[in-house]
Amino acid sequence: MSEIDGGASGTPAVVLIGPPAAGKSRVGRRVARILDLPVIDTDKVVAAEHGPIPEIFAFHGEPHFRALERAAVADALRHRAVVSLGGGAVLDPETQQQLAGMPVVLLTASADAVAERLEKGARPLSASVDAWVALVAQRRPVYERLAAAVWDTSARPIDRIAAEIAEWATDREAPASPTEGDRA
Repeated sequence: MSEIDGGASGTPAVVLIGPPAAGKSRVGRRVARILDLPVIDTDKVVAAEHGPIPEIFAFHGEPHFRALERAAVADALRHRAVVSLGGGAVLDPETQQQLAGMPVVLLTASADAVAERLEKGARPLSASVDAWVALVAQRRPVYERLAAAVWDTSARPIDRIAAEIAEWATDREAPASPTEGDRA
């Protein structure tokens, strides 16, 4: 399944949120594979349609990027897929409203774990661990309010985390078993 092409219309099976470098893209791909669903990574959608995110920030500014991101998120949340949101996507009030009641998973990571990950990629708002720590502190209340479940990606194997999230998503969708009193 494509990272950009969405699945059929519907509600996402899982929506991954969290700070930059928490593992949303990697975990999202693995969860989607387990659930046999497409993955929609909104950062990848924006980059595919408008160019590299660092360049969008550099040439057009963060407000322009956030508008592009908002459109990508709104579209992604209309598909039956595993959706991975960019770290700041949840700051948008409309996005917060859309996420209400959805199966939102917050991925977290320690500053030590993120330090190594930040060296590997260009992240416009997280150029250093200190900047990342400040960013997470600012966003943490929003992340925690929106999340139905939380997984830490600091040290555990990503495949194990993905399997647990897939199981959680499947359990959430399973019809409730009748209780003893309902069988009479």
